[in-house]
Order: sequence, then C-alpha cells, then structure tokens
Amino acid sequence: MSLSSPYDFVIQWHLTEKCNLRCRHCYQEGAKYQEMSASLISSVINEISRMFKDWQAAYDLEFAPSFNVTGGEPFLRPDFFAILEEMIGAGFDCYVLSNGTIINKERAQTLADLGVRGVQVSMEGPAGIHDAIRGRGSFRASREGVKNLLAAGVNVSLNATLSRLNAAAFMDLAGIAASWGVAELGYSRLVPSGQGQAMLTQMLEPQEVKTLYEEILSLDVKGLKISTGDPMAAQMSVPPAGEDLGDIPAGGCAAGVAGLTILADGTITPCRRLPIPLGRAGEDSLREIWATAPVLEQLRDRSRYRGKCGSCKRWSACRGCRAIASAYARAQGNPDILSPDPQCFIAPD
Repeated sequence: MSLSSPYDFVIQWHLTEKCNLRCRHCYQEGAKYQEMSASLISSVINEISRMFKDWQAAYDLEFAPSFNVTGGEPFLRPDFFAILEEMIGAGFDCYVLSNGTIINKERAQTLADLGVRGVQVSMEGPAGIHDAIRGRGSFRASREGVKNLLAAGVNVSLNATLSRLNAAAFMDLAGIAASWGVAELGYSRLVPSGQGQAMLTQMLEPQEVKTLYEEILSLDVKGLKISTGDPMAAQMSVPPAGEDLGDIPAGGCAAGVAGLTILADGTITPCRRLPIPLGRAGEDSLREIWATAPVLEQLRDRSRYRGKCGSCKRWSACRGCRAIASAYARAQGNPDILSPDPQCFIAPD
C-alpha cells in the first residue's frame, strides 16, 4: 500500500546565472557558465519524469516532485516560458524564484496562463533596507512585480535572507507583505558563500537567532502565513525529543534527503549553497547520483557528523543547515560539510 502522503522531492533548477542585481549576500561566485541548451534541458526533464515513475513503480511510493525554477534571474533567459511550459506539461508542479524587478503585466499573465503554482519574490525589508542590500530602486521595482503577479492571480510569497542588516526589520516586512495582499512570507539565514563571504561578520549569533525566531513564531498577522525551510526553526515548535529520534533522516535539511540542484551548466549539487559537484545533467544518471554519490551518502550518515550535530537527539529531524555549516567552516580554513551548524541555539535534550 502506498504512503498516505506523497513524498516531496524538489529539484531546484538554475536556468541562468545572469542577473540584473548585485545583492550583497548573493551566493554566486562570479563564474561564467555555458548554459544548458533547450534540447538538453528537454532531455533532462524527460529523464527526471521517468525516474519518478520508475521509483513509484519499484517502491510503491507516491511522489510529489516539483521544480523550483530560478537563476540568477530566470526571466533573463529568453526561452524561460517555453521551459516552464515543458516542465508543467510533463506533470511537474513549478514554482518560480525571482527578484521580481522585471515581472511586467505580460510576464505575470503568461505565468498565470501556464499554471505556475507560485512565485517567490526576494524581499529584505522596507525600502531603505532592501535597497541597501539589493541595489537602489530595487524595492520599487520588486513591489511593481508583486503587484503585477497578484493582479494576474498568481500565488505570491516573499522571502527574506536574515542577517544583522535586516533581522530587526522582519516584523515590518510582515506588515508590508500583509498590506500588499501577499499570502505568505518566508525567511532563511544568510549563507556566507559566493559574494556573501564578505558578510561573514553579519551572521547572527545563536542567541540572536533564537530571540528573532521566538519573535517570528509569536507573530499573528491576519491573512499572512509565515514559513521557513530552516530546520532549526522547525525544532522550536516541537517538544523536546526525549528519546533519540534515530539515525534515518526524516526531515530537516533537505540536502541529500529530499532534493537536488541543477546549475545553469548542468552541474548537479546537493544544494545551490552547497556547491559540491555530484555529476552533470545529461551526462550522468540522476538516479545513480542519488543512490551512490559519496557526498550524499555522507550527508545521510549520522556517524560522520561532527560535534553537536552528530550527538544531537534531533539529528533525524534537523541536522542543521549543511550549507551554512560548510560555508562557515570553509571561512575558518577547515572545509567540512559535516561540521556543526554554527548558529544552533537548541539546548541538548
């Protein structure tokens, strides 16, 4: 008998590294990419579709695969809409991640007509803070993009990357989101990689993260859902683990557990902010990568985790953010994807 709830599996696909903004915390490293051709992308979409059908038949599991389609800024790729149409036609739910600045009325309506499930627009706070992080005039342009999406009937969420530059303004951002009629506001922590390495000193200390998350969890803004994929935030709303939750990853950080990332040139990584090549789409089998890649095996093996994360009773449901842990360790001169999450504030059970 199949599971009652489908197994979520998200592939984040970066169609281009081109972008019209230069955000201070960006994970890009300035490398030049030879983008995948439209025909190669089509082939990989078909491969992914077959992979999930085979998995479902072989393991009697119901999957809910989806694509998070992004960049760079995905609207800068000329065949962006054609790619979305093919993904949706193959049966995938598609979500778009954008800075929102170049989403005019026509583009918004096209997304609605295609049946895109939602668009996440990056928003760092009120105008002054947002523009200081993402560039002058970007707040106004993103606001116009959100307005166009909502007018077209597209589901819109905002998302903030939290650091010392904007953490204190998150409550104001919640008010802004609600006043715009946006249904959801998300947040994540700064990952000091790529250009964001220069913001290492702007990372919140563990106690600052804890205090901020307590404030966020206490928010009750009518009509606004506040959500996050941060595994540590999820631990705040559950009781102490008591007995150890075990050695099988069942939630928390998605790297190696519930998704993969495809970069603009086809490089496959565990996560966009964990830039470790696993293979190349169109050349290497995705199902073999998922089953046998040594890096993914490490991410699933509790015994290899160092420090607090390895000994934590909540390992199965959390594991910290591997991208943050890796980037922070690399900045300290000791690259290690299995090191403790440096912002963990969870007291031992």
